[in-house]
Amino acid sequence: MKALKSYTIPFVGLKIGEHHFDYQIDNTFFQHFDYDEFNSVDVKIDLKFEKKSTLLELYFSAKGVVNVNCDITNEPYDQAIDDAFKLVVKFGNEYNNDNEDILIVPHGDYEINVAQYIYELIILAVPIKRIHPGIEDGTLESDILSKLEELSPQEDIKNKSSEDIDPRWNNLKKLLTDK
Repeated sequence: MKALKSYTIPFVGLKIGEHHFDYQIDNTFFQHFDYDEFNSVDVKIDLKFEKKSTLLELYFSAKGVVNVNCDITNEPYDQAIDDAFKLVVKFGNEYNNDNEDILIVPHGDYEINVAQYIYELIILAVPIKRIHPGIEDGTLESDILSKLEELSPQEDIKNKSSEDIDPRWNNLKKLLTDK
């Protein structure tokens, strides 16, 4: 994880107040986490780091594009990412990250690594079901879509003639009209 050292913020040397950090995320970032679901990544992270006397507040904002494959057609497309996350860092006796919004670090710590939080922010910003926009508006032409359309069951009730109906049903229909 030495490659993710650029995502470590030494907060001891920072003055009390607001500080800004910018990160440009690409595929190499996700290789450190062994995550290969994205074809390409171009996301900008804006981190507003607010240092207070007793705690730290981190405001993450992610904007950009990830290229993913559609779940239906497996066609690659660009999925827009626009999400935010707030993290409060408090100081305590021991490290505790049980709560997703509050991180407790020991009193002696002097830095915090934000790579895991950036990773989770981007992963969770992508929809669970990834559908190519061309499928929703009907503009995508794909071999897979045409094969699915060809193999889908076709029922035309209107085209069935009365000859195809079992004659025993006609006798039962007479009972409905008889009173």
